[in-house]
Amino acid sequence: MKSKQFLTHFISLVGIYISILIAAALAAAAATTTTIVESSHKSISLPNCSDHCGGVKVPYPFGITPECSLNGNRKFYLNCTQSSLYLNSSNLQVTNISLDGEVSVMNFIGRDCYNKKGVREEHIQSQLSLANYNVSSARNTFIAVGCDTYSTVEGYRGKENYVIGCVSSCNDIDYESFTSDHQSCLGVGCCQISIPSGLKNMTISLSSYNNHTFVHDFNPCSYAFVVEQGKFKFSNTSFQELNRTEKLPAVLNWGIGKESCDEAKKRANYTCKGNNVTCVAASNAAGYLCQCLPGYEGNPYLPDGCHDIDECKDPNRCAKNSQCHNLPGNWTCICPKGYHYGNETGCSNSNQSQRLVLLLCIAMGVSIALLIVISLTCWGMTKKKIIKLKKQFFEQNGGLMLQQQLSSRRQSLETTKIFSAEELKRATDNFHESRVLGQGGYGIVYKGVLPSNNMVVAIKKSKFGAETCNEQFVNEVIVLMQINHRNVVKLLGCCLETEVPLLVYEYIENGTLLEHIHNKGQGRSSLSWEVRLRIATETASALAYLHSATSTPIIHRDVKAGNILLDKYYTAKVSDFGASRLIPLDQNQLTTVVQGTFGYLDPEYMHTSQLTEKSDVYSFGVVLAELLTGRRVMSLDRPENERNLALFFVSSMKEDRLFQILDDDIIIEGNTEALKNVANLAKRCLRIKSEERPSMKEIAMELEGQRAMEMHQWGTRDVGSEETEYLLTEDPPSDLYSIDISGQMCSQQMTS
Repeated sequence: MKSKQFLTHFISLVGIYISILIAAALAAAAATTTTIVESSHKSISLPNCSDHCGGVKVPYPFGITPECSLNGNRKFYLNCTQSSLYLNSSNLQVTNISLDGEVSVMNFIGRDCYNKKGVREEHIQSQLSLANYNVSSARNTFIAVGCDTYSTVEGYRGKENYVIGCVSSCNDIDYESFTSDHQSCLGVGCCQISIPSGLKNMTISLSSYNNHTFVHDFNPCSYAFVVEQGKFKFSNTSFQELNRTEKLPAVLNWGIGKESCDEAKKRANYTCKGNNVTCVAASNAAGYLCQCLPGYEGNPYLPDGCHDIDECKDPNRCAKNSQCHNLPGNWTCICPKGYHYGNETGCSNSNQSQRLVLLLCIAMGVSIALLIVISLTCWGMTKKKIIKLKKQFFEQNGGLMLQQQLSSRRQSLETTKIFSAEELKRATDNFHESRVLGQGGYGIVYKGVLPSNNMVVAIKKSKFGAETCNEQFVNEVIVLMQINHRNVVKLLGCCLETEVPLLVYEYIENGTLLEHIHNKGQGRSSLSWEVRLRIATETASALAYLHSATSTPIIHRDVKAGNILLDKYYTAKVSDFGASRLIPLDQNQLTTVVQGTFGYLDPEYMHTSQLTEKSDVYSFGVVLAELLTGRRVMSLDRPENERNLALFFVSSMKEDRLFQILDDDIIIEGNTEALKNVANLAKRCLRIKSEERPSMKEIAMELEGQRAMEMHQWGTRDVGSEETEYLLTEDPPSDLYSIDISGQMCSQQMTS
């Protein structure tokens, strides 16, 4: 009996043991299956292909062997060397790859170093040679660092060549602006600019005005680089840190092929063929990208790479009294029979729901009635508030003061007008983006049609408000409105009912002098010597008037071909006074932060920050050189000694090579002496020392005399009586394109 009981007990123990083994085996199998599924879900590369190099993940379509990349394409074939990843056979190290069309790389820094004698000891250009990638304009910025530094970056978008640059200077490493806002690059020790979209091959060039001789003790080198936004913060230790740094991170954009999604779908090698995958346009790059549909995740470039997201893993997805049910790409919440699901209430009884609906309808009716009453009340209050706000802005911007000034001066409304905000909104279709004519650091200019008389005007909306200095702003607007020089864009009036004042100008329709000189064959005719000489004379007349004939002298500070507009008769109109300064009568110079356009800037002004009327003279000399040679002010396509037009022009004059650099379109029989005279005038304008340059009044008189002689030679009986009538008279004609309404006019120190 005992043996039988023992046997029975033994058999039951063996059965339990076997059951435990089977359960363990099933659990292991389930775990293995789950692991395999999860593993397949997490796969980022093709089977039998390595998905990483060192610490960098390499997702398909990228691969570190040709057979592991998309169609063996060189764009996606990366080089893994000693646990470091590189783009193709280049020296650009890859640090991250995003399936959203981005690749992070380590880019070399450009540097330019000098010894104490000003002799260059080291010069390294930073280049990005990218046949298959674009430099991301949204993720990168171009930065130059140094106290005697100007740098340019040249790149190509298709066949178009782009050149941008910036200038950085400082006199002391402890300069207060250098430390008070040390994480911003505003031109003191550091400058930065945005990068145009779609650029491929980029070359960064560095140079110095004085070879760092004045700042060598604390800054012997200049640095320039394209860097990912947020990865470089400027401080007073940046000079030392950059001296020890070889590379900084940058972001590139990539895409599949060069076609749009619609075009690519017609091709046999279309990549986005997997399930639950869609095609989207690549950002800042040619071609397209693949993307998992909403509710799916994974690698969309792999077959079945996008797998469903189980939203029901979130315990708060559905209310507690309902059950979450996962669906492909979605989910739903299920209630027991006789109940229905509500987002706020969860599962509720259907009959109870009907009563709830009835009560809800009644409540909604009452609520709508209350809402209408409240809305009408709010509308009335808002309208009163808007009227009050307009009145507040009008008074805040000096409207009452301006009205009194206009009334006391007995100005007619046709000459100077205070526009209403509603009138200018209608004129610009509520400032619609299709009406934008141009945009700069001081504001946006819109094209408008005044509803009262259908007059086409240009309306400037400033980016800055004038919360202080109302009296000074009003006085300066009055001064500008009184100017009546036909070669300056006319200021017609202003609107003071908005947070920032709006300025209204006459509209000039024939583009800029820059476009007519440099865009030959693109809808622009070549300008004859007669027209060029007239444009130069008219521009000089306008600047001379602003310098010496107005009650308050005005320095333009940004004279360039792009700021000289031409009407349909090719009459010159000086414009864009966003950077201009009014000079008090008891002063002949102002101390400012350097501001202007690269290539036109007065070297003495750049070095001393002392702004005088002769700064405009230098810039005008560069414009004369443009008119004579037809060359761009800056171009990296030319040899190094010819890249800066002003320096090249002066050196060519010294070497008696004037007629080798003149524009062929202006060399005609009999005008040799005239060309020499104007070229010598330009050379005098471009002298380094400002006191050796002529005044704008002298320049205007010389050009008018030269033009009168030439018109006599051309057989013209009227030698410019109309032009002479306005040249430097007591009350000549003018128009001002824009003034600083930011409130910065209150101080002598102006920031760019």
